Order: sequence, then C-alpha cells, then structure tokens
Amino acid sequence: MCATGRRASRDELSALRARGERAAEAGLGLRSLVRAHLAAARTVLHDLPRADHDRLLAAVEQAVDAFAEGHERAQRLAVRQEEAARREFIDDLLYGRSDLGRLAQRAERFGLLLSHAHAVAVAQGPEPYADGYPVSRAVESALLARFGSRHILLTTKDGRLICVAPGDQPDVLTFFAKQAYAAIDGGRVAIGRAHSGAGGVVHSYEEALNALDIADRMGLDGPVLFAADLLVYPVLARDRQAMVDLVNTVLGPLRQARGGARPLLDTLTAYFDAGCVTTEAARRLSLSVRAVTYRLDRIHRLTGADPADPTQRYTLQTAVIGARLFGWPDRAI
Repeated sequence: MCATGRRASRDELSALRARGERAAEAGLGLRSLVRAHLAAARTVLHDLPRADHDRLLAAVEQAVDAFAEGHERAQRLAVRQEEAARREFIDDLLYGRSDLGRLAQRAERFGLLLSHAHAVAVAQGPEPYADGYPVSRAVESALLARFGSRHILLTTKDGRLICVAPGDQPDVLTFFAKQAYAAIDGGRVAIGRAHSGAGGVVHSYEEALNALDIADRMGLDGPVLFAADLLVYPVLARDRQAMVDLVNTVLGPLRQARGGARPLLDTLTAYFDAGCVTTEAARRLSLSVRAVTYRLDRIHRLTGADPADPTQRYTLQTAVIGARLFGWPDRAI
C-alpha cells in the first residue's frame, strides 16, 4: 500500500475491524492499541523513502480507523448486553419471577446482597422517566457523591425512579427522596418497609406503589410517604364488600341533600382532617364556621350519626375513608 498508494480492500478493512472487536473483547484499551499502531508506523517510517511517507500515513489512518470502528462496535454491543442483563435482573427482582437462589447470585453482580433486608423507595413525577434521563442522572450522581458504592441500586421502572437500599440504612432512602423530589419538580416519593430476602424487595416495592396509589385516591398531602404510616388503609380496604356496604349504608343518605353528597362528604373530610375542629375545617373549606356547623348538622339529620359524638364519629370517619378509597360518590361502587 505504501509503494502503490492503493487504499485498503474491503476484506482487509473487515479483518481490521474484526481484530478491533477481538481486542475489545479481550479487555484491551483503545488508547494503548492506537499507540501501538503509531509506534509500528514510526518504525516502518525510518526505512521508507520520504516520498512514501504520505502514503504510509494514509494507510495508517485507514487501518486505525477500521480497527477503532471494530473496537467501538464491540464496546457498544457489550454495553447493550450489560443494559439488557441489568434490565432483566431488575424486572425479575421487582416482580419476583426468577428462582430466588439464582436471583441472589445475579444480585451480587449489581451490588446487592439479598440475604440482608432491603427497602425500596419509588419516586413518581408529572412525566415518565427512564435510565439516562437528566433527572435520573442527577439523582444518581447525588447518591454516588454522598454514599459511594454502598450496595445501592438506582433504576427506573414504568416511568418511575426506584432506589433499593439496605434496610438498616434508612438515611439512603431519605436522601434519595429529598433529591428525587427536588429533581422531578412536583412529584411524590413513597418508601416501603424493610423486608428480608429476595422476596423482601418485591414486598417493599409493592408497598411503595400501594402508598402512591392510596395517596392519589385519598388526596393525601406531603411529598414523602411512608408505607408504615399508611397500613390502616389497605387493612380497611381488604374486605371490599364490607367497606362498600358501610359506605352505601352510612353515607348513602347524603345523596338526598341539595347539591348531592359531594359537598357534605368534602365537609366531613375536612372536619376529620382538621382533628374535628370546626374553625380549622371552615378555613380549609373557605367557608364560614356557621356554614360548616350547618352542614355537620345536616349530615347528622340525614345519616343519624353525629360527627361530634366520639362513639358515632369512628363509623362516619371509616365510611369517609372508604368513600375516598373507592372514589364514591363520583363513581358507583
């Protein structure tokens, strides 16, 4: 090639690309390999007439370019395979679909020791997020800067940010919640309880998802939710038919009111959320205390239950929780 000035043939370029791929698979860095090519070219350069120097440089340029292309192609393939393996592991981990023994072995590769207890935090924002998004990278950078490689797994699933951390390190998930809330601008984070074993990750993940769902249905305030604080809601909703009967029996008469049940249900919700303090409920509803008192009296007359009576209050409040969980009265149950 130096003597004739011809360009490398297709077969020669393919062979160079294949050598680049094999070098990448062997773990050899591209920088050192390019240096070796240039060193070999420099050795040959001393034995060539000056007229052939440009031809040598052109041949080296072609060779290095083809070799680097093969090396980079192998690197991209390795990255895609690693990403696919990581995504498969995460899916198996969060759905509990794989053999637990094999899952535990694969988990060590990604920095998790499933023999220990783990807790999961899930961050949900106004838009979906995926690996590599600016929000995901920002939260990951903050976690790595703060905790380093402390057996933490950060990923995304179904458009949400997810952090899996050892159960005895609650500061990790608290920090994740703070960073995620700041990054996703108006989102919400739920933290599941710590559970042992591979199945414990699934359990904690499902608790966090359920906490987000309950918060949406109940209209709960606060950017960070702890599943441990919301255990009463799934307990109340576990016997759905009993709760439906309670809502329809206790609150059903509110439909007879002028304007329907919604204004009176909102009044009860505000009243209970305010600790049964009428003035605070009035402030939350932007109504006068007299208007709230009238509505509470109307509820008493329609349902036969007095919201101010401690004995009858529990039944009303439980029914209100059921109504919020099931979307009553806007949705038939």
